[in-house]
Amino acid sequence: MALDFNLQDFLTPGVEPDDVPTLWALVRARPMVDTFITLFRGGEEEVFIRLHVLREIGARADLPRWLPEELRRHFSYIETIKLETVLKRLRENGLMAFGEDGTYQLSDAGRNAVAAVSALLRFGENEDAELGFLTTQLAGMQATGTLTPEMLQHLLAKLNALTASFEDAIASGSEFRILDARSRLSSNIRWLDKGTQILRSLLTDDKDEDGDVTPDIARTAHAIGLAQSRLARVDAAFQRALNKIESQRVTLGASGVSSSDAAAWLRSLDIRRIAALADGAMGAGPRTQFVAGGHELLDRAESALSEEVRQMEADSSLPPSEEAPTDQANESEDLSLLTRLSEKLSGIPTAAPAQQLILGGGFGPASYRLSLLSLLGNEEAQAEGPVADLTQMPYDLLLESYLVEVMEDEVSHISAGNVVRRGA
Repeated sequence: MALDFNLQDFLTPGVEPDDVPTLWALVRARPMVDTFITLFRGGEEEVFIRLHVLREIGARADLPRWLPEELRRHFSYIETIKLETVLKRLRENGLMAFGEDGTYQLSDAGRNAVAAVSALLRFGENEDAELGFLTTQLAGMQATGTLTPEMLQHLLAKLNALTASFEDAIASGSEFRILDARSRLSSNIRWLDKGTQILRSLLTDDKDEDGDVTPDIARTAHAIGLAQSRLARVDAAFQRALNKIESQRVTLGASGVSSSDAAAWLRSLDIRRIAALADGAMGAGPRTQFVAGGHELLDRAESALSEEVRQMEADSSLPPSEEAPTDQANESEDLSLLTRLSEKLSGIPTAAPAQQLILGGGFGPASYRLSLLSLLGNEEAQAEGPVADLTQMPYDLLLESYLVEVMEDEVSHISAGNVVRRGA
């Protein structure tokens, strides 16, 4: 197939356009591609007027043919020479046909282009036009049996892109980004539901000659199902992130105004207003100066100028070895307080105030004696030696629920109680 335009300048040496299947598919569809080139080539103003004229001509379904006088009358708000230029371009490039009866009408290519643009423009501002367009195209192709794996791939890519954008919003920790993403998800729920219905019908109806779903379509359809299930779980992730932000929200005094309200108000201002609010609100950072006193300077000078000090600092040799002492006795636990307490207990005939046995020597010895007395009669105490002997003595510590004032020997108050001999 000979081409009247040169693609070879864009390809590496030795590669022909028909060696690249996807590129060659575009080349074969050149008439349709030329339709959109005609519509969208040139300045932005020309493109808008061209699209408007084409849509207005295609909107009259009952009388699709237009006389030149009808076109001039209908587009009287467009400058005459500009209108003739637009009509001439549309006619020469095959978007409009000029009949032998002197009337204008849209060609098949022009009507297809108008239909495609109208399908995109019908979606609301709050909806995702790409997701809605892909879903409706998918539904139409599935109904007519012309569905291709390429169309499914486009929908899968869109769903994955949505999932990534929602995950980025959650990871940012921004309340406003999460709310925007959640609103975007809510506005596209109907397209996700419609896509689920199409997939169910697709996997049951779209069969090949052997009665099985074609492998490419089945593989992509299952991937779309997984992507839709991930999107269905995103709303719960949004709510968890918002709950976490809610727990960290700060209320400004008793005003009822939260930090989120303040942030939302700041976001509604333009940059000049924000700059005016910040004017004078921020001061210069402090400049810290470190000034050494005379003795610090002398120490530094001594270490820098004294050869002896430098040698001492540079000396890294180990100290001389010494024999470890062998006749040093092992340290033993001091049980003198325990021994004297046991002696005092053994001299109690019937009962004695706990205060007399506990106090003496300061707060530390007193608390130690009280902890020992609490072990009296405790047969389950895991103790050995003198402590075990103490726990087996025939005495009990009975404490009251009130305190008695001491105010001496580092003790302010102590629990009232008595040490009573069993059977007395």
